[in-house]
Amino acid sequence: MKILICIKQVPDMESKFKVDSEGIWYDRADLAWRMNEYDEYAVEQAIRLKEQVKEADLTVLCIGPGQVTETIKKALAMGCDRGVHIADADSYKKEPIEIAAMIAGFAQDKNFDIIFTGMQSQDRGSAQVGVMVAELLGIPAVTTIVDFLYENGTIQVKRELEGGSKAVVTTGTPVLLTCQLGLNTPRYPTLPNIMKAKKKELLTVEGSTGDISRMQATAACYFPEKKGGGLVLEGDVAELADKLIQILKEKTSILA
Repeated sequence: MKILICIKQVPDMESKFKVDSEGIWYDRADLAWRMNEYDEYAVEQAIRLKEQVKEADLTVLCIGPGQVTETIKKALAMGCDRGVHIADADSYKKEPIEIAAMIAGFAQDKNFDIIFTGMQSQDRGSAQVGVMVAELLGIPAVTTIVDFLYENGTIQVKRELEGGSKAVVTTGTPVLLTCQLGLNTPRYPTLPNIMKAKKKELLTVEGSTGDISRMQATAACYFPEKKGGGLVLEGDVAELADKLIQILKEKTSILA
């Protein structure tokens, strides 16, 4: 069984962000970096599957500048077999379809049985890359999974729906699965496994979006403007209604 896990390096969300000099993304300087949280669930689930299916082979892939290899190494220390770094210093400028095309371009001739991705990235939050990869490869996708079971070549997952309800989906392979919070508890790499990870293959390749062209681009990135505080109204319902109507009339006249 061949398994691909797609991960992303993102800034620690506790970092202090500022807009970069181009005005289209955040400044990458002085930020702490980590593996995207949703991708940690994907890595953990792939490793658990390998523990169940001993012949499973795990490849972890990450796109970005050279610094993302540190995040790949964490996945290797967790238990993945090899790493692939698609080198692209401008990956943050690319739209989800372009990222998906780069992943699909790598995976198209590798015959992966299962592709795990996070539900979304913590910085961009589009939740589009996984399903676009599946579409480009012509394989089914099941999103936002919170439970996973593999038995005799059949995969059964529970996926989270809006409102907290769950749907059970049964599928075969090949398939792409996007992983949601609650699927598992990711393990911490042990010191022996960190040392072993240093000897594992980590291949750097050039990425290509193929014939996919950019359909949109980020025009500007900025923090929300600070606004004045709210107004708290007190009194009984009839008084509150009259006060609210009066305030709306005043606001309307000002805007007019």
